[in-house]
Amino acid sequence: MSGREFMILVKVTAVLLAVQAISGCSERSDGNSDEPISVGNVLRDDPAQAYTRVDEPREFIFPADHGPHNEYRTEWWYFTGNINDGRDHHFGYQLTFFRFRPKADETRGPSRWRPEQFYMAHFALTDINNEKIHTFERFSRGAAGLAGANSGKLQVWLDDWSAAATSRETFPLRIRAREDRIALDLTLQQGKAVVLHGEDGVSVKNDEPGNASYYYSYTRMPTEGRVGVGGETYMVSGNSWMDREWSSSALGREQLGWDWFALQLSNEHELMYYRFRRKDDAVDRFSYGAVVLPNGRVDTLDFDQVELEVLDTWASPASGVVYPSAWRLRVPEHGLDISIRPVVAGQELDLSFRYWEGAVEFEGSFGASDVDGRGYVELTGYSTTSAPRSG
Repeated sequence: MSGREFMILVKVTAVLLAVQAISGCSERSDGNSDEPISVGNVLRDDPAQAYTRVDEPREFIFPADHGPHNEYRTEWWYFTGNINDGRDHHFGYQLTFFRFRPKADETRGPSRWRPEQFYMAHFALTDINNEKIHTFERFSRGAAGLAGANSGKLQVWLDDWSAAATSRETFPLRIRAREDRIALDLTLQQGKAVVLHGEDGVSVKNDEPGNASYYYSYTRMPTEGRVGVGGETYMVSGNSWMDREWSSSALGREQLGWDWFALQLSNEHELMYYRFRRKDDAVDRFSYGAVVLPNGRVDTLDFDQVELEVLDTWASPASGVVYPSAWRLRVPEHGLDISIRPVVAGQELDLSFRYWEGAVEFEGSFGASDVDGRGYVELTGYSTTSAPRSG
């Protein structure tokens, strides 16, 4: 994502593989996985007979839709952001909660340890000054208070990692996580109005009926709070981005992976763009983008309105996977032309499955004006034999 399209299906499938190891309380992992899960194999599973599908628009109702939608196969609450201490220390972060509903025959039984939902969470903090990323992962059953999400409001947790409204309203929203002397405790304001992606919040993934998701975002959330790294505490502020999506979708047979961009521009615009990469090297026509204007109005972008050129690559010393590591992104109809680069090249997450997600910075032009900013990028479906592509 997870932004995120089908990434949720990969990530939460890891839950099923980990559940067998759960002995009655939540388990944690430092991410040293010997055999990462294959994106393609997981996402080509067909869940059509077991789960509710996204097949028509719906009315979004808030705060109710911040809560879980348990009849769908997968769902996530996804937070990323760039924050700093106002002086010289900068951080990027990701905190994500995933809900997964297995098939009914996998959860039958009288025990309270056989819930209908499983949860997984990822926590990553990029210490930009020290060029280091800290990554963590947790799994749990959605039972006995170990993990879950509240209906009718924004409250989701896994053990003591959480995202929750601090009052009867959704905002301010507080997110917290702590692991191995790395800690995050942030308060997020709403900022701009909610953005519904696709057509009225329905994001179509491919030609197969029902392969779609309900998808919305908050694209510029003023943020402040504390970050802890190795015993040092930093008072920080900046901006965050929240993605919410639920579906029962499957990856198309020709869709190999995706590159997802969430960018906050200095001129108070935001850009979200995901590009599906195909096996035949073509840009998939279900790729999608959105430009959010300062007043909150949204201009959607079709796959052929965005030009993305790979300028550089980075090879992971841990996995050998080669990822794109610099881009030129152009949206001619908006006069946008920017060069994007990671703030730290090595932001690969080697958890239950392997992917790259991290903080980026960019600069360029927007019409006749200069523009810069920061954001987040996610790269999935790359391997030691796949090559980054332009298109």
